[in-house]
Amino acid sequence: MIKHWLCKDLYEEICRLERSLQELEEQIIELRMQLNMKVDEANRLAVENASLRHKLEMMERREERLREFLRKIKVPLVIVDEEQFEDVDVDLEADLKD
Repeated sequence: MIKHWLCKDLYEEICRLERSLQELEEQIIELRMQLNMKVDEANRLAVENASLRHKLEMMERREERLREFLRKIKVPLVIVDEEQFEDVDVDLEADLKD
């Protein structure tokens, strides 16, 4: 009788542990899928970042070549940092009437 009772308890515990193990395996699968999605997203963002960085470098080089060209042909060049100035509405009609 005690043997049967002990075996039953052990059997129930084994079943409970098997269910827990199955749940953990399912969670691991889900977490792996999420990790793979995050890795894919990180790779896409890294590629996009590299592309944008390349475009920025190309624009900076183009801007520098244009500046050098304008210096060579002696065109007066004023570089304005737009972030330091507010937008101002200018009335050009007065100048056009002159």
